[in-house]
Amino acid sequence: MTLQQKFFGTIVALAAAVSLPASLVAADTPVKGGTLIYLEQQAHTNLYPPAGGFYPNGGILNQITDKLTYQNPKTLEIEPWIAESWTVNADATEYTFKIRSGVTFSDGTPLDANAVAKNFDTFGLGNKALKQPVSEVVNNYDRSEVIDPLTVKFYFKKPSPGFLQGTSVIGSGLVSPKTLELPFEQLGDATKIIGSGPFVVKAETLGKSLDLTAREDYNWGPKKLSHQGRSYLDGIQYIITGEDSVRIGALVAGQADFIRQIQAYDEAQVETQSFQIYAPSTRGVNNSVVFRPDNPLVADVRVRKALALATNRQEIVSTLFSKHYPPATSIIASTAIGYVDQSDKLAFDLDKAKALLDEAGFKPGADGIREKDGQKLILTAYESLPQPQNRATLQLVAQQWGKVGVKLDVLAGDSGSRTVDDLDPLKTPVSPAMVGRADPDVIKSQYYPKNRDVLRQKGGGSDKIKSFVDDKLNGILDEIASQPDKEKRLKAVAQAQAYVLDQAYAIPIFEEPQAFAGAPYVKGVAFEAVGRPSFYSVWLDK
Repeated sequence: MTLQQKFFGTIVALAAAVSLPASLVAADTPVKGGTLIYLEQQAHTNLYPPAGGFYPNGGILNQITDKLTYQNPKTLEIEPWIAESWTVNADATEYTFKIRSGVTFSDGTPLDANAVAKNFDTFGLGNKALKQPVSEVVNNYDRSEVIDPLTVKFYFKKPSPGFLQGTSVIGSGLVSPKTLELPFEQLGDATKIIGSGPFVVKAETLGKSLDLTAREDYNWGPKKLSHQGRSYLDGIQYIITGEDSVRIGALVAGQADFIRQIQAYDEAQVETQSFQIYAPSTRGVNNSVVFRPDNPLVADVRVRKALALATNRQEIVSTLFSKHYPPATSIIASTAIGYVDQSDKLAFDLDKAKALLDEAGFKPGADGIREKDGQKLILTAYESLPQPQNRATLQLVAQQWGKVGVKLDVLAGDSGSRTVDDLDPLKTPVSPAMVGRADPDVIKSQYYPKNRDVLRQKGGGSDKIKSFVDDKLNGILDEIASQPDKEKRLKAVAQAQAYVLDQAYAIPIFEEPQAFAGAPYVKGVAFEAVGRPSFYSVWLDK
């Protein structure tokens, strides 16, 4: 018996075990019952809430934690959730939240002002002893103050205009103080995560499956949702299924209900059989190729501009992707707050690319690869496994760059040396990158040396950097994260988009959605503002 046969046999048995009785087969009215079989491409890594940016992590945290506020995915407005109201002072250095009464974590402890303060003290300051890192969505944090059992106030060292939205994101999921007492390395065990969400962790087989069950007394969803009270589903079973063909096969055969990471080339197969494609926008920094200028091969802006001109994003999208993947027209998505169309900086021009490389002193060698002072223009990038068809994307980029005499070697994303090499620009001068968040602070998250540091600057997360730092860029990013005046903040957002492209630090390729597919009987699917699913209101019309 093959592994796929064993897998399908298991799924069939599970599907039979959770199928709804015929008396519950309904039309338009949600019904309770049943377990959603959800196939995930990758196993989660860590469920410390600020690690929720990795989609397999966030897809779990979104079911087992609540957030202080709720960002409406349609309007992007911030609405009440665990906080029923709030006030912000004029310069965005003080935020006061009134906490909803009667909310508890799944272990019975109260989700009160003390618990909220503990969460954001940890997210804002980190905990070195427990190796819990600072959240990338909390900037300029100073301290919390518990005013009374249901009122908490937060203070910031300088303005933090993105904090209110930051309380709504997956990285700010609220967990019990008991969970926050555990070291970071233990938080990969889902059974140790105590949240207040509509589902709780029932069982886990690390790296293979995760069972969630409905919390019977849950009664504190976002205030404006029509659905209140317990989830409709009895539970969710996550099964890690790395092969695209197996996920698709299980879905169309009726052996799974919902799958993540459907590739563009599978969309037609799914849609022709009346299954639904979901492709919510991630509303942040676009799927891009970024450079590490500390590497002398890409230190010259003319080389980076040449490679940008040699990149045909339209060919990449039309060859590998679908209508759900719009070609990038800036470093951030067209649905992002503060977006400015930068299409005029994203031209495709091979002749101009060759001229810039000539000007930079890189001349074609006997083998066609450009070289300067005896050093060939050979670059390296590791594929990013979470990003859709990233290996194929990088390989097509490599073909395009080959036309101007530049070689790009694409290495496997699961290579044992990847993590270490990625910190060293001499070994990895090129890298894929993207990040989703529906707030301008997302640009700082991507490029700032104390956050993701994708450009690898001196003073950032790598000790391999010899000299590269861009104080002008960092100043713009600081302005985005600390400017309380809305118009001035948006001006900085526009400036960042133009500056990153003028310096050719990044080559944006496409606006990345999160792509899912669901069976036609799966009703009520919703997504938060950057594409992670919420199964709170899902029901099965079987």
